[in-house]
Amino acid sequence: MDDDAALGQIETEVALLMRLGEATRRATPVAAHRSLDRAAYVILRHLQDAGPQNVSALAARLNLDGSTVTRQVSAMQRDGLVTREPDPHDGRGAVIRATRAGLNRVDAVRAARTALYGEILADWSPGDRRALAMLMRRLNESLDAHTRRTR
Repeated sequence: MDDDAALGQIETEVALLMRLGEATRRATPVAAHRSLDRAAYVILRHLQDAGPQNVSALAARLNLDGSTVTRQVSAMQRDGLVTREPDPHDGRGAVIRATRAGLNRVDAVRAARTALYGEILADWSPGDRRALAMLMRRLNESLDAHTRRTR
């Protein structure tokens, strides 16, 4: 396969991955898979890894508009998943912190998704799983870098 054909196949496979990932989430009977929408999951995972953040930092890290993150955070706050606290470095601002309920929910979703991918990839060798994990991370890093360059 030449490079142009490979790039064309990558484009198609990424499009299918996004569609099938969402379809799999919706079709899976485990309630945890549907207990957080994609936006809330990504925000909570980032807060879990990086700690409390202001909306600007969240927006920059997630490549989103600040107003989009503000709306998502407001909905998450209503659901008890995050809190807003005064920013100790900027008295006018606020930092977003995941609540214990939010962290519990994201842990449940992550565990359910990990188990699901364990089932889906059961016939893959451990080496193939590790290779996929590494290549997906590289793809996401490249997509993130591209997005940051073009903003």
